[in-house]
Amino acid sequence: MSAKLAELPYREDSAALFEAIADLPWAVFLDSGAHHLGQSRYDILAAEPYLTLTTRGKLTEIRGAAENRLSPDDPFDLLRAYLRPAALPGGEAATNMGGHRAGLPFTGGAIGYFGYDLGRRLERLPAIAEDAEKLPEMAIGFYDWALVIDHLERRTVLAASGRDAATAQRWPHLLARFETPVAERFRAPFRIKAALASNMTRETYDRAFRRIQDYIRAGDCYQVNLAQRFAAPATGDAWLAYQALRIINPAPFAAYLNTPGAQILCASPERFLQVDADGRVETKPIKGTRPRAGHPRLDAALGEALQESEKDRAENVMIVDLLRNDLSKSCAPGSVRVPKLFAIESFPTVHHLVSTVVGQLAPGRDAIALLRGCFPGGSITGAPKLRAMEIIEQLEPHRRGVYCGAIGYLGFDGRMDTNIAIRTMIYSPPTGGTVRFWAGGGIVADSRVADEYQETLDKGAAMLRLLQQSAMSGVG
Repeated sequence: MSAKLAELPYREDSAALFEAIADLPWAVFLDSGAHHLGQSRYDILAAEPYLTLTTRGKLTEIRGAAENRLSPDDPFDLLRAYLRPAALPGGEAATNMGGHRAGLPFTGGAIGYFGYDLGRRLERLPAIAEDAEKLPEMAIGFYDWALVIDHLERRTVLAASGRDAATAQRWPHLLARFETPVAERFRAPFRIKAALASNMTRETYDRAFRRIQDYIRAGDCYQVNLAQRFAAPATGDAWLAYQALRIINPAPFAAYLNTPGAQILCASPERFLQVDADGRVETKPIKGTRPRAGHPRLDAALGEALQESEKDRAENVMIVDLLRNDLSKSCAPGSVRVPKLFAIESFPTVHHLVSTVVGQLAPGRDAIALLRGCFPGGSITGAPKLRAMEIIEQLEPHRRGVYCGAIGYLGFDGRMDTNIAIRTMIYSPPTGGTVRFWAGGGIVADSRVADEYQETLDKGAAMLRLLQQSAMSGVG
């Protein structure tokens, strides 16, 4: 089968389109929920991948129509092998040429998550924190088709790469699925059944903070990202909860993933790594946060104070330097630069201090090499990265799982766009119906414990609001 493209009527509310596939296996929604704020453009919807990779520990399970096996190979090498272009009938290569012609960022490839603990395949780390999630460190589906909504050009396009022969038979059904109004169906309101509980008491957090400050004074590190996890028993439909979350806190790198072990609800404001069709690289680390205020003058003052804060600027530039070094592993010499430093980006609940680092992939290097060389993102570890990760493992009671990893896509054409999986909630019905989310921040030499603790609450405000609302009346 060759590549296919079909124009459909534009729908601004991509969630209404995703409703048609939300319950299908491995349904994914990469949601540029803040496009109305001018911060994003494309939404990508897909489901029923023809192949999946799930990594647990030293083994990756490969499941597809043609093969089902366990592999000890490096997960990033496996990802590259299954993304490699394949010859198609007529000599056309499955490299999303249709996508190039249509100006689409993705018309087939890999979508999923790379959990923070996938970093254990890259670095030797102690095993101290409890693995309460018990989810794969990597869960990736390979999708032959995707529905792409372009909010700038006001277009909706159903596209297929031609990788999977079965798509040809399913094409009329796919068109009908998105062209036909979705029949209303009952979804159980999402509710938490008890109060949220943190995995750190305030005393525990203060003790961890002091330990990090001791490490900084001893010269072990310059910055460590410390996070606390909130959890509660829950019941109901996570897709309803995500629809409420995207209204409460629209974000440019949001996502909803319906994986076999959990539903993942992400409202991330942060781009991790992007690679375009010409090999241009961009990362946009966030370091520095202030809450929003209801009064416009006070709100503007909070943003200005953040931009002028010496402490936040120092914290931000540490991570910019770390990422410049990480990008240099895969980018051409002299191509890595910082076109924007200390910009303010404002979201419904917080202001963020954001910098932009760019580069150009070196000959012989690809998006996967870049991802491997930069993973996990420096903005959620600290500096130096390895020592910060060792300290995180020592001080945080539970492994992070999906949180602080990355969610996004890698196309058959070599493009990539991934987020930093912050503002992320995990709902795990298979483990008794538990919802969990995390909030953290970078601790440096002149950090104050009360400010850092409050920052975690500010960052988690949207999740807290959603779950408090669900406790009172349910969401949906």
